[in-house]
Amino acid sequence: MKFDAALANRLGRRRLLKAGGGFALGGIASGLIAEGRDEVRLPLNGGPLSRPLSSAFPGKGGMIVQRTRPPLLETPLSAFREAFTPNDQFFVRWHWADFPTAIDADRFRLRVGGHVRRPLTLSLSDLLALPGIEYAAVNQCSGNSRGFFDPRVPGAQWGHGAMGNALWRGVPLKSVLDRAGVRGWAVSVRFSALDEPGMEGAPKFLKSLAIDHARDGEVMVAFAMNGEQLPLLNGFPLRLIVPGWYSTYWVKALSGIEVLNMPDDNYWMAKAYRIPVTPHASVIPGSKDYPTEPISRMVPRSWITSLPENQVVAYEPAILLGGIAMGGDCGVARVQLSADEGRTWHDARLLEDHGPFSFRVFEGRVPISRPGRVALLSRCTNNRGETQPLAANWNPGGFMRGCVETTHIELRHGL
Repeated sequence: MKFDAALANRLGRRRLLKAGGGFALGGIASGLIAEGRDEVRLPLNGGPLSRPLSSAFPGKGGMIVQRTRPPLLETPLSAFREAFTPNDQFFVRWHWADFPTAIDADRFRLRVGGHVRRPLTLSLSDLLALPGIEYAAVNQCSGNSRGFFDPRVPGAQWGHGAMGNALWRGVPLKSVLDRAGVRGWAVSVRFSALDEPGMEGAPKFLKSLAIDHARDGEVMVAFAMNGEQLPLLNGFPLRLIVPGWYSTYWVKALSGIEVLNMPDDNYWMAKAYRIPVTPHASVIPGSKDYPTEPISRMVPRSWITSLPENQVVAYEPAILLGGIAMGGDCGVARVQLSADEGRTWHDARLLEDHGPFSFRVFEGRVPISRPGRVALLSRCTNNRGETQPLAANWNPGGFMRGCVETTHIELRHGL
């Protein structure tokens, strides 16, 4: 997890400190029509059956468009063949329509205040001068796969593509906080960004971490992903990286850090992004008056990505499958495959390990008894011994889906 000092030169004033390019969402909407609206099929519970596939957004190519303002762009499952997700296909999720579409990087400042001895106003040059770190980590929306919840729940109807894995580079949040001098009575740290509600009375998007978590040395203020500066739509010029936790904490276009002397009770911590305090955050539909807590750490998941849903392939007694797995907030220990609805499981081979917070690519063969429609399953076990359950969880927020996922294919003779 050492930092390559050459990055500060390669992404220095000539690149990182240039202004992020601006764009107009109205033009993008027109571009979707001009493109002829290439469509991608979606097997979501209750629809829609398809969505546009577009390259009209700046720095993005081949994204599933759920909404244009603010942009909700999903990564096609076919992009998850390798451990790292390309920047131009990395998913996008903003909460408010008033998000930054152009940034003057020379004038940008990160402000650090609250219960500190030395309030700071840091330029990007100031941050680049600090000792850095890098690591791989999965960024996954809390509502990833919400479109598969049954009964259907409100909210963004994501498929499985509200996630991505990148090699992040930046500086430890701890270094920034230490430079400011955190007071001994500090309890939590709140993060704010350049996006605004855009409507009167709506709560600004704010997230927080407990002080010990914020200072664990792993939480990062990042300025680069996959060896390039952050794309504008993914949080240029800075974003918070909270490895192993859902992306609601990964604040984009990070502009403010405030040390608090109490737990944070703002709307986005006290009311939003909360899950039942139950196994797998699951309750019976219609349940009420159960305790909740803020969503936090991710759970193990895996997906078969080498074959798309409903693909027709030639029958063989055994077929090769590939995909990606994640351990949640720790590494992947094991991936197993099944072609008989989970009655028997076969170990897959795990490929290169990029660290405990990264995707892990797997491959393996499963025996097929006869031609016809087959349900292919994968399940991940993480280094804590947590294994994906066969049964899907349910909660009214559509959060933290973690069950075994299924890919259906058709096997035929004579192809």
